[in-house]
Amino acid sequence: MFSFYDLNSTKEERDSAKTQNRKHYRNLRRRCCRLLRHSYSGASLKGNGNSGSGGFFSQVSDTLDSDDISSSRTSNDGDNPSDSDGPIWDPEVLPSVTPFEDGEKIGLICEDGSGASSECSDSESSEDVDNLPFVTAEEYEANELDENISSPSKAESGMNFYSSEDFATWQRIIRVDAVRANPEWIVHSPSQAAVTEAKAKQQAEKVGLKEYDHLEPCMIYHATRLVSILEAYALYDPETGYCQGMSDLLSPIISVIEDDHEAFWCFVGFMRKARHNFRLDEVGIRRQLDLISKIIKCKDSHLYRHLENLQAEDCFFVYRMVVVLFRRELTFEQTLCLWEVMWADQAAIRAGISKSAWGKMRIRAPPTEDLLLYAIAACVLQRRKLILEKHNSMDEIIRDCNNMAGNLDVWKLLDDAHDLVVTLHDKL
Repeated sequence: MFSFYDLNSTKEERDSAKTQNRKHYRNLRRRCCRLLRHSYSGASLKGNGNSGSGGFFSQVSDTLDSDDISSSRTSNDGDNPSDSDGPIWDPEVLPSVTPFEDGEKIGLICEDGSGASSECSDSESSEDVDNLPFVTAEEYEANELDENISSPSKAESGMNFYSSEDFATWQRIIRVDAVRANPEWIVHSPSQAAVTEAKAKQQAEKVGLKEYDHLEPCMIYHATRLVSILEAYALYDPETGYCQGMSDLLSPIISVIEDDHEAFWCFVGFMRKARHNFRLDEVGIRRQLDLISKIIKCKDSHLYRHLENLQAEDCFFVYRMVVVLFRRELTFEQTLCLWEVMWADQAAIRAGISKSAWGKMRIRAPPTEDLLLYAIAACVLQRRKLILEKHNSMDEIIRDCNNMAGNLDVWKLLDDAHDLVVTLHDKL
């Protein structure tokens, strides 16, 4: 899915692409470094605006259960930032990052293949940093990023997408989310799990991470990688910036990819499909919720009428599942299974396997770009009896959805989703 390398590329072309990708990532990290150093020196990071996520917080608060709503509406009043199961959309902010002194070198997480990080100062590669290109949203959506990223004209247009207050807000939220990362990934990354305390703390200092004393070294290291890559992405795609929930999408990627620059570009490829989940106009989210609603209506009209009576037919109660691709409802292992099946469908479509050819290939169901949505609809349908007999309001359905984490059978979910695809793929 990620298109990190062209499938038909030679070794020389892949090596060249890897070098270029590492350079682009390093430049993004240098700009993060300079913004942290110059834009916020002597000032606390307490901006109130966020063009990439402010509306997102206000819209989602109504979909959380009562505990989450209470937490999301409270700022800096004692919530524990170490709670890895905390609400996705919690606008809690960290204390201000300690400003750097003039002339001090700022550490960067720039993997060069050997695992070593690099540092930069004002005098180092300042020309490259100041001329760092940005891309427009249209180029991003058209998958033309790599071809157009070197164009100087794109830098000027991209710079208009965010202000220093936006980036300050992104930095705060990223650091809150980073220290809440779920530790399930550890078994999938033995080398990262074995990182020493000294190295973990060194990397944490380089990215200005705070409030991590309660974490084990491997979790500190994981948090610093999240901060490095998510900050770089906020600059790379400033129209989207950072919204809570993106860390849930990145965590599985960095757990299986050890080099930051490679993980970053895989995340960029991932976000080509997922970034519409974080748009302020919510067009992408609404389309997906509408499709889930149609699937339920076609499959189970009785359940759909009940949802209509509860004014829940828009399926807003599965908002979180859509935004973070089931990451909060499934275990880490289950998430990897679901995502890989979903990506396999998308790869099959890119390879030209059409719905008409799937039967001849003895595939259980035709490939679809919307397998995730069929899985979410299947999850709701699995609970039809509970919803019909026990739930008398959308709030009760929301609470049930938020409490299903860890109680799902991912293979049964996929079986049911594929059955829905087979049954309904010509009707929707």
